Amino acid sequence: MTVVPHHITEAEKKIWSLLETVNDPEVPVLSVLDLGIIRDVKVEPAGDHPFKPIITITPTYSGCPAMDVISMSIRMVLLQAGFKEIEIKQVLSPAWTTEWMSPEGKDKLKAYGIAPPQYKQAVCTPDAFQEEEAIQCPQCNSWHTSLISQFGSTACKALYRCEDCKEPFDYFKCH
Repeated sequence: MTVVPHHITEAEKKIWSLLETVNDPEVPVLSVLDLGIIRDVKVEPAGDHPFKPIITITPTYSGCPAMDVISMSIRMVLLQAGFKEIEIKQVLSPAWTTEWMSPEGKDKLKAYGIAPPQYKQAVCTPDAFQEEEAIQCPQCNSWHTSLISQFGSTACKALYRCEDCKEPFDYFKCH
């Protein structure tokens, strides 16, 4: 989960605030802060401008096609706020995990109709030791769901169907 440091400059506070407005292009109800992909924000002196923002991001998985759009969106928001020189770095290690997502982000996913990632098997039944994870339907909250496909609308989601309300839904896979 992205944690904004306590001892930061006013410029860094402004940048963190601006990053709250940058949404994920694949799940537009989530900001980059909700996703937990912002690893660091720094500022350093820059030529004839007071400072240059340096934003460090970690993709949700290597090769994520949304990262170019996210980087461009971050750059555009900072340019519109008056920053001239901007550096955006991508780091792959440590690898991003769904544990970095904010609790608010997980709530937003569910409200949007996507089952949020879980930490561990949530239902204990005699069948609990099966490979398929019990996933709660974001529509009716039933646990009576089944996996349709390991891949949903994007590679980071799986497609499930609720056996009670019969609605299909994406599950944001743990990783």
